[in-house]
Amino acid sequence: MIWPVYVALLSVLFVVLSIRALRVRRRLGVPIGDGGNALMLRAARVHANFAEYAPLGLLLIAGSEVVGAPGYLVHALGLALLAGRLSHAYGVSQEHEVFAFRVAGMVLTFACYFVAAGFILIRALLVGG
Repeated sequence: MIWPVYVALLSVLFVVLSIRALRVRRRLGVPIGDGGNALMLRAARVHANFAEYAPLGLLLIAGSEVVGAPGYLVHALGLALLAGRLSHAYGVSQEHEVFAFRVAGMVLTFACYFVAAGFILIRALLVGG
């Protein structure tokens, strides 16, 4: 099985983003919310966006592997999700946001979603579930 490798890699990235947000929170003295601080809001949104998008991607990758996706496809999906989440996190975390990284991150994430969902649906229709 391949998808657990991407679960592990993305879990490490989640912890890194969590620690970054916690450090900003401590440095700014913001116990909850964003305290009206743009930097805190940005750190919190980087972390939250990852939490919002990575789980579905991992579920779709696992589903693809379960229904028989070839190894190269599972790796391509995992790498697209990982690169997408890294790119998005980098772009959004910059004080002077590099919008191209944010867009690239979403394109890679959505590509993972669409390809994996398409593969699962095609397999379900062709094989009958």
